[in-house]
Amino acid sequence: MSNTILVGAQWGDEGKGKIIDFLTERADLVVRSQGGNNAGHTVLVGGKKYVLHLIPSGILRAGKMCVIGNGVVIDPIAVAKEIDGLLAEKVKVSPKNLMISDCAHLVFPYHRAIDEQRELAKGKGKIGTTKRGIGPAYGDKAARVGVRIGDLIEPEVFAAKLKVRIKENNAVLKAFGAKPLNYAKVLAEYQAAARKLAPFVANTVVYLHEALKSGKKILFEGAQGTFLDIDHGTYPYVTSSNTTAGGACTGSGVPPHRMDSVLGVMKAYTTRVGEGPFPTENEQISDMLHGLGREFGATTGRARRCGWFDAVATRFAGMVNGIDEIAVTNLDGLDTLPKIKVCVAYKLGKKRLEVPPSDSALLAQCVPIYEDHDGWVTPTEKCKKWSDLPAKARAYLKRIAELSGGKLTIASVGPNRDQTILV
Repeated sequence: MSNTILVGAQWGDEGKGKIIDFLTERADLVVRSQGGNNAGHTVLVGGKKYVLHLIPSGILRAGKMCVIGNGVVIDPIAVAKEIDGLLAEKVKVSPKNLMISDCAHLVFPYHRAIDEQRELAKGKGKIGTTKRGIGPAYGDKAARVGVRIGDLIEPEVFAAKLKVRIKENNAVLKAFGAKPLNYAKVLAEYQAAARKLAPFVANTVVYLHEALKSGKKILFEGAQGTFLDIDHGTYPYVTSSNTTAGGACTGSGVPPHRMDSVLGVMKAYTTRVGEGPFPTENEQISDMLHGLGREFGATTGRARRCGWFDAVATRFAGMVNGIDEIAVTNLDGLDTLPKIKVCVAYKLGKKRLEVPPSDSALLAQCVPIYEDHDGWVTPTEKCKKWSDLPAKARAYLKRIAELSGGKLTIASVGPNRDQTILV
């Protein structure tokens, strides 16, 4: 395995955590380069479920180094709690297998409070954020008033910067009619987290370049998905970072010419969480998958919106990310259906569209153009190799890969490591 960027090719929740965990066996390092604890990767190992929010999924494999890059926004209390939770589950976490960039920006309670107040103010026009404060934290970063991990571990520097930020943001909260924050309380909580995290903090850019020089194989794990990208997603119903392949470079400090391949992960159908246009959304599919206990968010527990596979979306994801290879997950979710639809184009008025419009209002008006496929109506969860899959399932996988524009290399038929088929 070479240096690989893994991205979600839909609206997030594509099962990236399971694919990352599978690929980590052949990697030396796993790097998280964007997002915050608004994302979640669920990994099932030996029948035990782990839900990770900030720490890379590689932490579950011995001998792998995990790096949280400069492009991530970090709630230090949340990541300290996540470390404690893994230690309680007998997962080894130490500076020997986890490193945090000193340039990563911090998420504070005022970010979460402002996030919530903005959503409330929007009413029916809300975005559907997780209210984890991610957008306001990235906003501070862009406005050059953010506080970074490197500041956190310098007590006097941090105390001075926090006082300024609390004062300014309390004025914002007052304007919303929300309760102001207590500086001393926030300072004490964050100083306690700083003492736990300090041993993990380092210049990760230098570390990653030294790893590259020594021939280490690096896996860059994406959070969320292509259509939640701040630039290329269904704006404004997006997250606040670059979830596409370019974000792996800016969020880690590893230049583009050191990246060897991009793997796009997509479900055998389509889901999204939160508000915003979703052309192939289908109530029947949603009810079926929810009835199976599937498609509930790892971070919020919210029921995901579900629909037929949207090849228009994944085709555009292939363009933006430069997707070379494709991993299709959750194939087994379609096992009971005698007929399966695939969206191959959109109709907008009298026009046929092969790629999504960039305007969310126009996307909401798009009508899917479907082609029908025969279902296999056979359980696939016990299939171990490509030839084990029903012929109609293989035909379906080949078709959606062809429509998406990448080489099919992985098919997943369940959450466990051994339910992964190399094509």
